[in-house]
Amino acid sequence: MRKTADLPMRKFAACMAILSGLGFGLPAAYGAWYFARYGFAWHFMGFPTHQSGPFFEQYGLFTSWPLIAGFVLVCAAEVACGLLLWANKPAGRWLAFILLPFEMAYWAGFVLPFGPLGGLLRMVGVVDDLKD
Repeated sequence: MRKTADLPMRKFAACMAILSGLGFGLPAAYGAWYFARYGFAWHFMGFPTHQSGPFFEQYGLFTSWPLIAGFVLVCAAEVACGLLLWANKPAGRWLAFILLPFEMAYWAGFVLPFGPLGGLLRMVGVVDDLKD
């Protein structure tokens, strides 16, 4: 049985996953639609969203609606991870670790500076929840 002190860190990790998944996923879903319709990245407050950065371009990946849609799928999986963490399912912890490299690639590829911070905070909660 888990100690009650572990509960807040697991819930924190779950909240971070859900917040990050929705915070990046909802704009990305609109961005994928926008790119498919107009052929260029959506601009929010004067900044292009989902514009390929140096990481993607060095591998020949340029912004496209399927690339953005892939990010939407990763974000949806992150929301699922958060829900699993909230429900204290072991699959949530595993999913948090499995998703991290994919998230990091998209964060670097689209130059999303707040992604790594959210991912780090989520993983701190997950790792803390693992220890007994």
